[in-house]
Amino acid sequence: MEKSLHTDDYSVVVALLREIRKTAKLTQVELAEALGQSQSFVSKYENGDTRLDILQLRTVCQTLGTGLPDFVAQLEDRLRPTQKSRAKSSSTRR
Repeated sequence: MEKSLHTDDYSVVVALLREIRKTAKLTQVELAEALGQSQSFVSKYENGDTRLDILQLRTVCQTLGTGLPDFVAQLEDRLRPTQKSRAKSSSTRR
């Protein structure tokens, strides 16, 4: 299991968070204020420079008007094609 911030899967996480924020019509500054954080906090996780722990992710999701289960369902939908292609390429390498 890779722990790097710069994995393909983690880029899907941050892209989805950014998309949900934009759909909610919030700027990074507005979201940060609602979270009681600085704008750089939002920028850092949206750029993949820092990871959110599960409780931070839950709070961000709630602030954006979506629940953590909904976020995870959307994430799984987006990761599914990636996981299939990885499994396929690993089975062809054997």
